[in-house]
Amino acid sequence: MKSNLPGRLGKSNLTINEDKRINQSLLQAMIKIGLDGVPPAPPVGNESTKEEIQDYTDDSEPLYQGVFSEIFSSVELPKGLLNYTETIKGEDDNEIKLYITRPAETSGDLPGILHIHGGGMAILTADDPNCIYWRHKLASTGLIVVGVEFRNTAGVLGKHPFPAGLNDCVSGLNWVYENKKKLGISKIIVSGESGGGNLSIATSLKAKKDGILSYVDGVYAQCPYISNLYDKGKNELNSLIENDTYFLRTDALGLMASLYDGHESKNPLAWPYHAENDLLEGLPPYVVTVNELDPLRDEGIIFSERLKDAGVNVKMKIIEGTIHAAENIFPLDIPVIHDQAIEDIKNFAYSL
Repeated sequence: MKSNLPGRLGKSNLTINEDKRINQSLLQAMIKIGLDGVPPAPPVGNESTKEEIQDYTDDSEPLYQGVFSEIFSSVELPKGLLNYTETIKGEDDNEIKLYITRPAETSGDLPGILHIHGGGMAILTADDPNCIYWRHKLASTGLIVVGVEFRNTAGVLGKHPFPAGLNDCVSGLNWVYENKKKLGISKIIVSGESGGGNLSIATSLKAKKDGILSYVDGVYAQCPYISNLYDKGKNELNSLIENDTYFLRTDALGLMASLYDGHESKNPLAWPYHAENDLLEGLPPYVVTVNELDPLRDEGIIFSERLKDAGVNVKMKIIEGTIHAAENIFPLDIPVIHDQAIEDIKNFAYSL
């Protein structure tokens, strides 16, 4: 008997190629660079040593960077923008590089985006081509974008577990707020995708704990990686099974999470999905977006419902037919979806 359940809930070995919900232009782009089918299983597991998991995660960084380099090699950056960097001192007395992209000509202050890149708080950098393009595209709509080069748990910016990366993001927030007048920024929206979605949310939570929540005018979190419930069997997050192996593997997500704050951690500053009502109350306006075919979809949906229950002004959006962060990764292949995401962030920033 054929199951009516979606994805791998209905057929345990279904691939992204076979799932009829996938946007066909996106699928063709994935096929072109070999991201269709089932990603290989990690050679390590929960029983492996921390060093073995560290080595596996370190090795994954150049693979992802190679994919992004291939995708963005033919993407042209918008014109009429200025780029420069600032190096600031973090709260741990470390140096943090900020990448600033802004319109070359402005009249009056503009909304600012503190952008926090994806990579599971473990890998990738703010200087990768996908992040450079994302900052440029946002800035081309009339925004001042500040990308934070925070410490990772692995790769070239590792090995720095929680709370190092979060501390760097909050240090970036502090610097932008203290330099609002110099930068010509009218308000600050914290935004990021995947692990950057986690850190965007966590930055607002830590800002509340630190007494600087007024620095944050809004949060725009894309496909947030926030539960630490990966590879732990069935739970309320059906999408971890339904969309497993659709670009991301839940077992690999669990391994990456273990490097950040331990396999069993439910610390809400590390994993905001577990934040209690009293920590969520009083947060600024939020937008949470998720991708229909992402293993992380349901944690974003449930978290947005918890924000609403806590009285936060929150909008939740599901981007149909797409895999994890597709609107960020495939600008040329799904241009309408990509442009809608950029426009939505701009509109949110200007609405506050």
